[in-house]
Amino acid sequence: MAEHNKLGELGEKRAQTYLLKKGYKIRHVNWFAGKLELDIVAEKDGWLVVVEVKTRSTDTFEHPEEAITNRKIKNIVQATHEYILEFDWQGETRFDVISVIPRGQSFHIEHIEDAFMPPLE
Repeated sequence: MAEHNKLGELGEKRAQTYLLKKGYKIRHVNWFAGKLELDIVAEKDGWLVVVEVKTRSTDTFEHPEEAITNRKIKNIVQATHEYILEFDWQGETRFDVISVIPRGQSFHIEHIEDAFMPPLE
C-alpha cells in the first residue's frame, strides 16, 4: 500500500475515534454509491452527519479541508442522496469535514461542522 494511502486510512481511523468520543454513532465507513464514496456516515442528535476526512502529512501549502473542490462537494451530495434513499433517512442532514494532520506521535484534528451546503442546481 502506498504511503499516502496508509496515511489516509490512519486519518480515517483517527476521525472515527474522535467522532465516537464526541458521542456520534458511526453508521458506515467508506460507503459507496457506484463510484462515489462517503468517508464516514454518522448520526448524532437526530442528524445524519456525512463526514469528509482529509488527511495530509503537513498543512504547509494548504489545509486539508481546502482540498475539497466544488466537484467533490457535488459528488458527496449525490452519494448522500443515494444513501438517504437506500436507508430511507427521514431526518436532517449536514456535511462536516474533519482534517487530520500528524504532529509527532499524535495528530491534530480539526472538526468543521456544517462545512458546506449542497449546491443549488
